[in-house]
Amino acid sequence: MFNRIDILLKSILKLKLNYQKMSTKILKKNKLKLSFFPEAFDYISESISETLEKAEPIDGPIINGYRQLAKQHQLWISLGGFHQRSGDGTRVLNSHLIINDQGDIVGRYSKIHLFDVQADSQVIRESDFTQPGSSITNPIETPAGRIALGICYDLRFVEFARLLTASHENGAQILTYPSAFTKHTGEAHWEILVRARAIENQCFVVAAAQVGSHNRKRQSYGHSLVVDPWGKVLLDMNLDSPLVRTIDIDLGYIEQVREKMPIIQHRRRDLYTLMSPTTIIVPIDDKNEEKIRWGQLEIKRNQIFFRSTLTLAF
Repeated sequence: MFNRIDILLKSILKLKLNYQKMSTKILKKNKLKLSFFPEAFDYISESISETLEKAEPIDGPIINGYRQLAKQHQLWISLGGFHQRSGDGTRVLNSHLIINDQGDIVGRYSKIHLFDVQADSQVIRESDFTQPGSSITNPIETPAGRIALGICYDLRFVEFARLLTASHENGAQILTYPSAFTKHTGEAHWEILVRARAIENQCFVVAAAQVGSHNRKRQSYGHSLVVDPWGKVLLDMNLDSPLVRTIDIDLGYIEQVREKMPIIQHRRRDLYTLMSPTTIIVPIDDKNEEKIRWGQLEIKRNQIFFRSTLTLAF
């Protein structure tokens, strides 16, 4: 069991003020292991030009400030949705960072699914100012368990979550989706999607969310959620802002749920499988002596002497 804090934040355009408000609230909490921030925790602007102007490199003042905060207070931090300046400055990367209690960046993921949709009467094209990421990050070992990094719209992609949780040994115990869901899409789908990802993958889901009106053009749905492997909502932060809540999570409950309903073992790998050309590797599960099928052959783990994302030698 571990203590965790979840942050519901209403970002504005003033980067320093957002940082000061959140860092002050963190310091009032004791015995924390990991703090989760929502997407766009640094700022939310009214225009593309403002978004590009305010963007910083990963070694800029904002991230360096949180790294110092983590080290000073020996706290792990999940910073979801940082506006990271790209090389040519014409677009940003929407990056989710994990900072350890020594102030080191130990996990980094840039959002791969961009929000180009019509939400009610509002047309949003994230790709106009955001460069998509090109890889999926392996789950990160933290004091709170193995954490997988996603961001907002990634929540809608079932295969993405399954790939991150498929391995019994190395798969994620906690899926994270720091978000800034619109009010229109949030009211219709937010809780359903978060609970579905938890149930399908039999893991915890932490979804720290932006809330309320940020400016004349943007309003977020709120309702930061923590959901357990059975789909039970452990925490719903509603529309309060800005707010910090703490919650204890028992990782042992994952195994309890999976033992009673072994979905991962029941998958028909002879008929379908997960494949990714990125750095994710879904290893064979020693515990259940899982086999890989190659045509009519069954290959055991001890027969494999080399493995990469695209190659298997046995």
